[in-house]
Amino acid sequence: MAEDGSIGEGPIIRVSTSGKNRIRGREVLHAAREPTASIPIVEVGPTGIRELEPLILATYQGETAFYPQCSLMRVRDLVVALDDGSLPTKGAMAVTEHDPDTATLPTPDEGTFALGHRRVLDRSGWVVPANTHDYVASEDFLAATAADRADEWLSTLQDVSLRGRGRGDGACDTPVVDAWSTVQTVRDERESEPVVVVNANEADPNAEMDRLLLESNPLAVLDAALAVARIIGATNLLVYLNENEDLARDRVNEAAAELTNKVGADIPIEAIAGPNEYKAGEMTMAIEALEGNHRLEARLRPPFPTEEGLYGRPTLIHTPRTLAQIRSLFANGGDTIGTGSDPGTRLVTVVGDIETPLTLELPTDETLSVVKQAVDLDGRPKAACVGGVFGGVTRSLDVPIHMNALTAANLGTNGVVELFGQNRCMLSVVGNRASFAEKENCGRCFPCRGGTQQLASMLRDIYDGAFDAEKIRELLGTMRRSSICQFGQDAQRPVATAMNEFESEFRAHAEGYCPNDVCIQT
Repeated sequence: MAEDGSIGEGPIIRVSTSGKNRIRGREVLHAAREPTASIPIVEVGPTGIRELEPLILATYQGETAFYPQCSLMRVRDLVVALDDGSLPTKGAMAVTEHDPDTATLPTPDEGTFALGHRRVLDRSGWVVPANTHDYVASEDFLAATAADRADEWLSTLQDVSLRGRGRGDGACDTPVVDAWSTVQTVRDERESEPVVVVNANEADPNAEMDRLLLESNPLAVLDAALAVARIIGATNLLVYLNENEDLARDRVNEAAAELTNKVGADIPIEAIAGPNEYKAGEMTMAIEALEGNHRLEARLRPPFPTEEGLYGRPTLIHTPRTLAQIRSLFANGGDTIGTGSDPGTRLVTVVGDIETPLTLELPTDETLSVVKQAVDLDGRPKAACVGGVFGGVTRSLDVPIHMNALTAANLGTNGVVELFGQNRCMLSVVGNRASFAEKENCGRCFPCRGGTQQLASMLRDIYDGAFDAEKIRELLGTMRRSSICQFGQDAQRPVATAMNEFESEFRAHAEGYCPNDVCIQT
């Protein structure tokens, strides 16, 4: 059962943590509830800035003070002071003034919170995650009216051309309305019952975007998913999670129960855990896992899941990121931001040679260079890998974050920017990714299975003096063109882009030395 709501309360203490810091967060939460006080003390989800956790948000008469990494003693003192009618600000990282009834996080004007545009993360870290009172504080449930507004929604999506987000999305980087239309056509032609799958199984530990949404505002994801399910005539809504993400699963279950209670149980919502394996997030292997298969293999396509998915039924697969964009679009009356070709925002988790990862939300007309303002770097980064474990390596972050620009630069769109310091060896970096691909591929198609084996071997041979750039590039091209799923198509990208930017480092290793003194010669 969800906690009591927080919006509209007077003096209140919010304790914000993610699943990564939940043990410490729970300690702080318990400490906050020890003093005898009349003010509400609630647990809220993460803000996306993990370095600050446990983050205390103390609110009094339209002012909120931010206390990062709050100690047990400090939070007890804050509770007592707030209960006595004052808001202590000494030691706070920021104090903001806002509407006392605001339903969105009142962010400071300076610092990391001020970067980007919190549009789908607007409530993250502020509302009680599965509380429907907090969720509808400024807008109604989308699912309540979606079926009656189906034509309006489809027309808006056609005009706006919103694209799917995330490698596990069935409409990754393509207009979502096309996938919806296909499902509806197949439904009518075959008189079959569609399924909606929320694909939240992202095993890449650096890709925190979907987990952040489910831990902080699961009702936004499920409300949008249920609205979509009603529009396309689905009879089941499944939320496919990673088996290791307990907090996200708990909050999805709480939110599903609350949402069903408020807007009806005509479409059952079920949370199902899948394996903590990178390949398990690929859309057809997600279906394999949901059907109970232990050996996950990519399915040939066509037919695509929209035509023949879960148990042969037309299946619409969206990530939490995509559904959050859908909610944001319709909650804002169809208005959007960013570029016309790829409207909205994109969530970006920044990792690598920095102290603590964080997640930013950037409009698609921003450039990736914004991430440098959000992290402490020891000098200028040598390079970045953009798009996750199989993203593209680049020296420049002056690239707009919309799909067309990222694709043109041969960078990935999966929302991770990994920064590398000047001492990183790029052959070592991409060699590790090639070995990862060799071990983790499903084995279904030869271009991926044999290609990743051969690629890892060819990179190891460089240390023995054998570097054939032309032969490696030929192999990379075959993997990209011939693999049946995104895993194999993307697995070549780190090596391909690193060779374009740092081929001299590859040649140096073949000549017997590592320019960065990182690799041990054998």
